[in-house]
Amino acid sequence: MSKIASTFSRLVRFVPKSNPSKILIGEPVDPQVDVGLALYQGKEVTVRPFSGSSVLSPGQKTEAVETIERVLSPLSQAEVGTIRCVGLNYVSHAAEMALPIPDVPTLFLKPSTALADPFPAPTVLPKITQVDNTGDYESEMAIVIGQDAKDVSEAEALEYVLGFTAANDVSSRTSQMNQSQWCFSKGFDTSCPIGPALVSTAHFADASKFQIRGLKNGRVMQDCPLTDLIFSVPKLVSFLSQGTTLPAGTIILTGTPPGVGAAKKPQEYLKAGDEFAVELLPHVGTLITKFENN
Repeated sequence: MSKIASTFSRLVRFVPKSNPSKILIGEPVDPQVDVGLALYQGKEVTVRPFSGSSVLSPGQKTEAVETIERVLSPLSQAEVGTIRCVGLNYVSHAAEMALPIPDVPTLFLKPSTALADPFPAPTVLPKITQVDNTGDYESEMAIVIGQDAKDVSEAEALEYVLGFTAANDVSSRTSQMNQSQWCFSKGFDTSCPIGPALVSTAHFADASKFQIRGLKNGRVMQDCPLTDLIFSVPKLVSFLSQGTTLPAGTIILTGTPPGVGAAKKPQEYLKAGDEFAVELLPHVGTLITKFENN
């Protein structure tokens, strides 16, 4: 595992109530609290800050205690570079889309400008999506790379993984189906909220033990164990690093389970005012996003 991962269990990046102009990182005092859900419900969440300013270099845990005013994405736009995304990576999702199981991972990219914070920060449905209201959700587990990785083997891949968090690969389906490349339809500003917590591989190394759920306005739309992944975390990290440097801070979205809006009968898409929760348990918690029109 990444050496940095051994220095923490899970980290949040946040604005403290004591100083709203400051950004801190730290570990929740309560190891069981679902940070995203608790804040959404108006509860107080306390954190022990670390001495560092980034999850990529957290430093040491301090004895101070701060209260979260607003939780942020675990990494900033400046830290993530290009967001790597894997399509069609759940056996049951391939089945619902009537598509064959891929032999190699399908890669597309989101720009760093797609990165967004959890609730109360909104994700904006752009005008091009509003034309026919075909904005869609995709609950995903995200891998965070902790040190530069290139040409790594599957056996050593986890040494480069800092941890895991939740993501929503928000998509514009009409734009996606109109093109063979998906970067445009999935790369709009704020189309990649992530969070609320980054769980270290030292604390939770086996991502196949996660359970992921997606809830639209409180209704369960997606519910799947990560044992259904076609390509594992080591496989993805190794594959994506072949001939290509994955810099520290790289986010890899690992695909979505069945239940996306485009596959529903009738289809069910996102509109302004909707809330979508990506629940990644244990430890990561609930990533909540509210949608707005621009």
